Amino acid sequence: MDPISRIADAVLYEGYILWPYRRSATKNQRRWTFGGVYPEGHSAGRVDDPSLQQTQCLLEGDSETRLDVRVRFLHVVERKIARATAAGETEYVDALDVGDERYLAWDEAAEREVGAAGLSPAGLVEQPHRIDVSVAAGTGEEPLAAPTGEQVATLVRRWGPLEGVVEIRAEHVRDGVFRLTVQTRNTSPWQGGSRDDALRQTFVSTHTVLQAEAGSFVSLTDPPAEVRDVAEGCENIGTWPVLVGEEGDRHTLLSSPIILPDYPQISDDSPGDLFDGTEIDEMLTLNILGLSDAEKREMRASDPRAREILDRTAALTPEQMMKLHGTVRELRAVRPS
Repeated sequence: MDPISRIADAVLYEGYILWPYRRSATKNQRRWTFGGVYPEGHSAGRVDDPSLQQTQCLLEGDSETRLDVRVRFLHVVERKIARATAAGETEYVDALDVGDERYLAWDEAAEREVGAAGLSPAGLVEQPHRIDVSVAAGTGEEPLAAPTGEQVATLVRRWGPLEGVVEIRAEHVRDGVFRLTVQTRNTSPWQGGSRDDALRQTFVSTHTVLQAEAGSFVSLTDPPAEVRDVAEGCENIGTWPVLVGEEGDRHTLLSSPIILPDYPQISDDSPGDLFDGTEIDEMLTLNILGLSDAEKREMRASDPRAREILDRTAALTPEQMMKLHGTVRELRAVRPS
């Protein structure tokens, strides 16, 4: 996976499931805390549950410049366990043991993405570009079989409908400089209910990736003096754009709901995502290895991604563990030109 995709995926799944990676942990019962774009009907009157996310940034370019825009987010998927009763009816249970495996009811997530390619910033000044978000409600089933081969239950996954719009527009602010605006709105139909109900129709962990051809983005973290005044006029709502890629490359911008510096990096020594960028990989790894068998069983049953963490951690070699402890790198002085 390329470095830009790694950073974008880390943002997408930040906080998805946290140590101790078990459903019973309180922190894992209060999830989806970053980048939520909520249904307008639910959002009305709730400052902390916005229905709009806005990115504004500066792009240096001309009539030859082309722009690709992608908006990515997670869609909450409810996972339930259905089994037949003695009377032949279907009942839903919170937990079920099938052979050596344990299954738990839980909320997973599906990745969603919309976007547009080859847009002309000059053209966006005259006519904004609109992308519709439309995901139909759906259901998926996964049979659960006993060691004998007999089907004893079914995992039922359900997701609600999502509707929304992404609008991309531009304006000239200086000769050869455009201010781009990307607005993402959630217009999903809302019939009322709890916040947990609203989350099932929320764009979770929403972020925007912008890539320019024959053009360069301006750092809003440290803008050049000649455009500092217009950079300070950019209004970002629920997100902040930073340059990503190789240091000095200004062709890609990630607008993240999590505060990042320009050119954020993921260490090559990290064996994989732990969904918690504020913690130290070595500490989390040692904590996972120290779980009891019962705790590991619950972690494995809570979520497929938690299961991946457990399996990956158990397979770490001594050399990989030592890299987590720290790496000595030689820095070479750069002589001024």
